[in-house]
Amino acid sequence: MTKTRAQRAPRAMLAARWTSAGLSLVSACLLTLATALPASAFDTSARAAYVIDVTTGTVLLSKNADEPLPPASMSKLMTLYVAFEALKDGRLTLDEKLPVSSHAMSYGGSTMFLDTTDKVAVEDLLRGIIVLSGNDACAVIAEALSPDGTEAGFARYMTQRAQKMGLDHSTFQNSNGWPAEGHRMSVHDLALLATHIIRDFPEYYPLFAETEFAFDGRAPQNVHNRNPLLGMGIGADGLKTGHTSEAGYGLVGSAKQDDRRIVFAFTGLDSTTARAEESRAIVNWAFRQFAEKQIATSGQVITSAEVFMGASPAVGLTPREDLVTLLPVLVGDTLDAEVVYNGPIVAPVKAGDELAELILKPEGLPETRVPLVAAADVAKGGFLVKLRTASQHLMERFGGAAEPVPAADAS
Repeated sequence: MTKTRAQRAPRAMLAARWTSAGLSLVSACLLTLATALPASAFDTSARAAYVIDVTTGTVLLSKNADEPLPPASMSKLMTLYVAFEALKDGRLTLDEKLPVSSHAMSYGGSTMFLDTTDKVAVEDLLRGIIVLSGNDACAVIAEALSPDGTEAGFARYMTQRAQKMGLDHSTFQNSNGWPAEGHRMSVHDLALLATHIIRDFPEYYPLFAETEFAFDGRAPQNVHNRNPLLGMGIGADGLKTGHTSEAGYGLVGSAKQDDRRIVFAFTGLDSTTARAEESRAIVNWAFRQFAEKQIATSGQVITSAEVFMGASPAVGLTPREDLVTLLPVLVGDTLDAEVVYNGPIVAPVKAGDELAELILKPEGLPETRVPLVAAADVAKGGFLVKLRTASQHLMERFGGAAEPVPAADAS
């Protein structure tokens, strides 16, 4: 088939407009209401930060989000994820007791104060990691699950597992975030990992909301969860703090209010007080400055795409599922949006084929991309369609040529 001239994605512009009857999408030029106010941007002093409303998938804040940085104890979340997987597939059990090696006992910093005479239940080790941030507990889990029995081998496995999960900016040198060259995670990866933990292991996620764990009574000075959000009464239920002199103070947090959940990660603050204040401010901002809006329903045709050699010249485009997103509460009546697709689309087309993207562009927020699918089947065209298409190509090819001059009459 001859290539069409549309080698780049044509852009069909949409405007989403709220009326008293609800939300409607209309084909139009890109519109911006002069009275529309942008969301109040969150001014973070963190070196890197990422905030996402996981209920709608809306990214609320992204600052140096993909920069690989020292994650400190926040990287313990990856050790926990691997441990939860091992519990799920039977490689570990909660009541199984694991030995403590001299290597695990040698860790300083935040620990459970384990020694080589201990055999510790997996459930206690998990609480020791989550609540007490135990570096030694991480090493015990790591050596039990490592392909070669070493923490270094477990770190290599962590890196491979992270890559398969889409954590593209994460590499691990140990199980607990102890400062090491090349031990890095981005805040985007940390937030994605936290979301995986919440969704993949709901049976273990309540552990992250526990505020105390007094293991064996041996370390009364280390029984409290360092997560400052847990006692604030703002719906926070996880996940992990982190601090080293290299990384500064950071936190991976999550909070749920009504049906909405947010997950966030930041790093690089200079004190525990700054970390607590930043955490509270992020949660309040995310829940108070944004509200859910339904943009379109599944099956609602919001625009159409040209079809090449089809029984119909166009096909309607619709979201596969009801489209709900977060928008700033102060935004006006118009949402900038556009539909982009590679076209014309070649027949046949089946209903449900993914053909385009709807790009929502709220004021003050990163754009959101939503796939659009064909609303109906479009079969290949018959003889008349082929004839019409061929004629159109000829017209396009020769349309600029001069009309032939009629021959002179010789009579």
